[in-house]
Amino acid sequence: MQPLERIILVCGHYGCGKTNLSINLALDYAKAGEKVTLVDMDIVNPYFRSSDYPELLKENGVELIAPIYAHSNVDLPSLPPEMYSIFTREGRIIIDVGGDDAGATALGRFAPQLSRVKYSMLYVINKYRVMSETPTETMQLLREIEAASRLTATAVVNNSHVMDLTTYEDILNSVEYTAEVSGMVNLPLWATAVNRKFCEGLIGVPGDIYPVDIYVKPPWKDSVE
Repeated sequence: MQPLERIILVCGHYGCGKTNLSINLALDYAKAGEKVTLVDMDIVNPYFRSSDYPELLKENGVELIAPIYAHSNVDLPSLPPEMYSIFTREGRIIIDVGGDDAGATALGRFAPQLSRVKYSMLYVINKYRVMSETPTETMQLLREIEAASRLTATAVVNNSHVMDLTTYEDILNSVEYTAEVSGMVNLPLWATAVNRKFCEGLIGVPGDIYPVDIYVKPPWKDSVE
């Protein structure tokens, strides 16, 4: 896999798995000995937030910056003052961006600062999510995210799954879709994120495979984001 910049933005459609990917990236960099800060910038969706996993992150040496009202019964779109420290903090910064263009709007307020530094912006795609089932829909969604954030994506991550019903065939059937999306948006495929249990013996997926553990689960059932 191509190395990512110190600041990594993870964006995509609601439920594509970007939060689970963000957590895996943070934990993997921390295990490699890096100082890591994970920023939960999802102030739109009350589910699937990085800030729902503070103990997991703390136990693994990852610092969390969460929305001001996370873990309370108040749900207001408010970012913490610490958010502005990401440009002076040492180490790796991973930002879990809110879903779609509505979620990416909060990122837009930091566009001037981010535009002056190097960053990686990963666009996470999932063929099996509603409103991103075709390459054209997925391309249009990226353009809306880029417009709202005033930033440009640098690579695509294929994270196609159907939660706990995912099979080897589901992953393989996303290959052609991913290649078409990558070509339409003119971005390289950074990796295909695959549940670790499927990685062994998985043949037919081009490019790099990024094994992920499943941490993010809906509150109403025991399955993946």
